[in-house]
Amino acid sequence: MENIRNSIRRISDIISTKITAMPQVGLILGTGLGDIALKVQFPVVIPYSELPGWPQATVEGHAGRLVIGSLGGRPIIVMQGRIHYYEGYTMQQVSLPVRVMQKLGIKILIVTNAAGAINPEFSAGDIMLITDNLNIAGMGGLNPLIGPNLDEFGPRFPDMSQIYDRTLSNLARQVARENHITLKEGVYAGLSGPSFETPAELRFLRFAGADAVGMSTTSEVIVARHGGLKVLGFSGLSNKANLDGTTLTTHEEVLQAGRILEPKLEKMILGILKGLSVD
Repeated sequence: MENIRNSIRRISDIISTKITAMPQVGLILGTGLGDIALKVQFPVVIPYSELPGWPQATVEGHAGRLVIGSLGGRPIIVMQGRIHYYEGYTMQQVSLPVRVMQKLGIKILIVTNAAGAINPEFSAGDIMLITDNLNIAGMGGLNPLIGPNLDEFGPRFPDMSQIYDRTLSNLARQVARENHITLKEGVYAGLSGPSFETPAELRFLRFAGADAVGMSTTSEVIVARHGGLKVLGFSGLSNKANLDGTTLTTHEEVLQAGRILEPKLEKMILGILKGLSVD
């Protein structure tokens, strides 16, 4: 754990020397959604490879760099590509970027992901506001808070009853109405991956209350809430989940859906940034 502490301190110090304004908001972009980072004004771009101890993104659709600047009139730090547990990292490494953003002083974290639609009323191309999550990987023992507690960030036993901020969620609903975007709402199930789910697993998740499923996000959100951040989450629904075993799911399908989802998600994020208060 001391290695994690040292990495957080060292990386945040490096980033601080490269920027003139500290970010207020953190944004994590999921698979196929990275082009939103290109809208950042006055960007300072830092490849993950230049940050010692920062895990490297290895998956297609994740550029693997920080973009720091202004978006929607707010100082922001954008992860253009996230880290996944299935890439061979520990959960503490996967969530280290959130710790660094906390160290830099952000107050709000917006997370996005590509997910499969389990709810039969949802379709590929929909955006789902995440109202709650099932941390399946964490329930199986892969919780990022396992181990010595980082007392400087938060308590040993943090509450997760309101893991996604209700005020931010209401703002998202308002922005969706103003932009005539149909916004689905539901529960996101986070699995470890990298294999896509079997039909039986998908039926189990649906029975448990999940509306969408993916391979990320939940560990980041737990760490964010442990550190007192307000969290807003969106799933870009890239495909209809294969509950009956009649179709195949591919990574290429997910990337293709991202090109459809990205313009809508960009409008949502810009509207939210313009309308939020970080106080």
